[in-house]
Order: sequence, then structure tokens, then C-alpha cells
Amino acid sequence: MNIPYAIGLDIGGTHITAAVINIKEMKVMDFSIYKESFDSNLPVDQVMTIWKKAIATAVENSKVTATTGLAVCMPGPFDYQKGICWIKDQSKYEHFYGLNIRDLLLEHLKLSNDFSVLFENDAVCFGKGEVFKEKENLSRKVMAITLGTGLGACFIDKGVSVTSGSSVPPDGEIYNLPYKNSIAEDYVSARGLLSHFKALSGTTLANGLELYNLAVEGDTIAIKVFEEMGADLAEIVIPWLEKFGADRFIIGGKIANASEFFLPVFNKKIKEAASEVTVYVSTDNEAAALLGAASMLYKA
Repeated sequence: MNIPYAIGLDIGGTHITAAVINIKEMKVMDFSIYKESFDSNLPVDQVMTIWKKAIATAVENSKVTATTGLAVCMPGPFDYQKGICWIKDQSKYEHFYGLNIRDLLLEHLKLSNDFSVLFENDAVCFGKGEVFKEKENLSRKVMAITLGTGLGACFIDKGVSVTSGSSVPPDGEIYNLPYKNSIAEDYVSARGLLSHFKALSGTTLANGLELYNLAVEGDTIAIKVFEEMGADLAEIVIPWLEKFGADRFIIGGKIANASEFFLPVFNKKIKEAASEVTVYVSTDNEAAALLGAASMLYKA
């Protein structure tokens, strides 16, 4: 029996994760996950060389000899139908603005033009992956977010992404919702955390991991910054949890690893709002994103 396999890619601002996925059983193949950190502001050819290496390594490790498609999680702004990158002024992929990523992948991987290459928003991939991981979520309304270099979101009703209508924000995005003196992502993201920490302490940190390590060590300012982010996140999502009628709220992304510091405040706000949504923190962001990407090629 021929089992259909696909290559799943989770592409972020600082990493690429590749894996081979059995798209009949929706399972990541053993040993196939390969992750590489890199600077996405490198020249296009250098970035594509890194992507090619990650894909080749995943395929080699999986021992799979044939794949039916390539499914890619990609941050926005991005034309997911045409495969064109519109990321600009976000400190990532500075040289990719206006380029067709599908064409670049086909060219660098030496694939035929009819090879299936599909794209989806990274937060939507994460949310769909969580739904496929827990099959009972296929009958529920799920709002999922990713906390990292940016603030991603998706709204999934019975396994289908909802991006329009009065129950969700425009395009299903929350990063650009007006909030306080700016937009939501300026408060709930790595840069929001670092900016807040600098404002309170006068100290500039290199990344979110440094802030997390300070919090673990008991730094009261670092802990306060995470707690206030939890409060901000609650204020941002509660109206949409209510409008969408979400049964589940799932938190993913690198900052989810610091949930011990922001989740108690977040949950307190949820309780105060009398929301009955069940809150989860993902235990495997990467597998979820890869499964969500592969769901575009899912063979029941």
C-alpha cells in the first residue's frame, strides 16, 4: 500500500523546522524533525541554502523515498495563495519582500513546476495542528495564539479556519488590533517584553531567553514584565473569545515556555470575565505547526 508523505516546514524569523509527515495518519515520521537557527536577514541565496539543507536532512532521516507535496507555515504578511512574501520592516526577511517563495523553493530544490507547494499562516498551522493532535477538538471552536517575535492568532471552527465575519477580527488576526497607545503586538511579543523591561529597569536585553532566565532567577522586574504581559493578553483576547464562542484557548510559541510567569495573571483575568473557555499551553509547538501545515495535504 502506498502511504502518502509530505514535507512540512515551519519557518520563523530565526529558525526553520522541517519534517516528513504521513498525511494519511497525520503523524510526524520518527527521527525526521530537523531544526536550524539562522539569520533571516541574510541574502536570499544564503537563506535558501539553509532551507534546502533542512529539507534534505529531514527527508534523509525519514528514509522516505517519495513525497507528494510541500506544506509551509509562514509568518505574515504573506500572500498564501500565490506564495508571495510581503514581510517588511519587521526585522526579518528583509530581502524577501515581493518575492515568490513557491518559485524559489521549486528552483532551489530542483522540483517540477507541478509539484504541490502550499502555504498557510504560521499561527493557523499551529492551531490546526493542535486540533489534529487532539481529535475531540475537531468538534469544537478553538482560538489559538502564538507568542514569539510576533503575536499570531487563528480561529478554528470544527477544524476549519475562520478569517471573516463578525465573530472574528479582520483576517482572523489580532496582532494589529488597537491596544493602549499602539497595537496589540507592541505589548504582547518578544519585543514588547524587552521594551517593557528596558523601560522599568533601564537595561537592554538581547532576547526573550535572557528575560526568562532572569525571571527564573527571581528578578522581580522580569517577573513583573511577564505578569503584565499576561494581563495585556487577557484584555486583548477576552472580547474575541466571547464573540467567537471559543471552547478552547491554546497558547503556543516560544514565549509559552514562560507560562509559569504570565499564565496565573491571564487565568485570573479570564475568571474575572466569567469566561468558561478552557485554557491550554501547547506541549509541542513544533509538531503542532508541522501537522497543521501538512493538514493542507491531508488524505483521509
